[in-house]
Amino acid sequence: MSIPNFASEFDSVVDSSLEWLMDNGEFVFDAVNSGLTGLYEGVQWCIAYPPHYLIALLMGVIGWRAVGVRFAVLTTLALLFCAVMGLWPQTVSTLALVITATVLALMVAIPLGVVAGLTPAFDRVADPLLDLVQTLPPYIYLLPAIALLGYGPATALMATFIVAVPPALRLTSLGIRMTPKEFVELGEASGVTGWQMFFKIRLPFALPSIMAGVNQSLMMAFGMVVIAGIVGSGGLGESIYGAIRTLDIAKSINAAIAIVILTMILDRLAQSAAKTRIGESQ
Repeated sequence: MSIPNFASEFDSVVDSSLEWLMDNGEFVFDAVNSGLTGLYEGVQWCIAYPPHYLIALLMGVIGWRAVGVRFAVLTTLALLFCAVMGLWPQTVSTLALVITATVLALMVAIPLGVVAGLTPAFDRVADPLLDLVQTLPPYIYLLPAIALLGYGPATALMATFIVAVPPALRLTSLGIRMTPKEFVELGEASGVTGWQMFFKIRLPFALPSIMAGVNQSLMMAFGMVVIAGIVGSGGLGESIYGAIRTLDIAKSINAAIAIVILTMILDRLAQSAAKTRIGESQ
């Protein structure tokens, strides 16, 4: 069999499989679409309903408690600047998308990372799959998602979810495996149960790596925001995509500034939360 024939047959199998899924799993994907869209809209409503200045002040208070007064002032002013640029609705949509996708990704990645850290056989299977997910271009995940879920926030959520899972899963698994052997042996000699071994010995040692995974997942989600604008996700990504199509440089710069503001705020808050958790566990 020649290489061109093999390639065409492989393409035919992929296309027919996708068509089969679309024909036979329509009710499943409709339910997934409705569920993801409803979840996203619920989170968005919670952020968008209060006036923008209240959200800015609330984030400032959170920043003050988590980081410090200077960060709180800068956070409040930066978010108010997003509103002054006329991008508050898009900023809210982007924040809702990132938070929703990241939380969903962590709900899957952290438990699987724990399993991978405790089960070498599972880790050997998961590792090449994670390599594949992380090395494929992010656009690849949009194409089947569009075919199965259509245009809209559900497709953006699914694609963002996929790219946000690997960092948290890998670093959680790494953290669990990094537990010093002597502490594990000490726990076994003390007669602790499996749950006690996990929560009192393995988890405290793994926590720095887990929190680093949370931060990396958050950053990957922000990195997907602009790409997700292609599928009608709304928010700042769609603003940038629309500006590119119309060559509106000023609009694209404004939206990019808003994305940078959100990224820096959530990154610092995540880092602060990680330091706090690590300090409590020591």
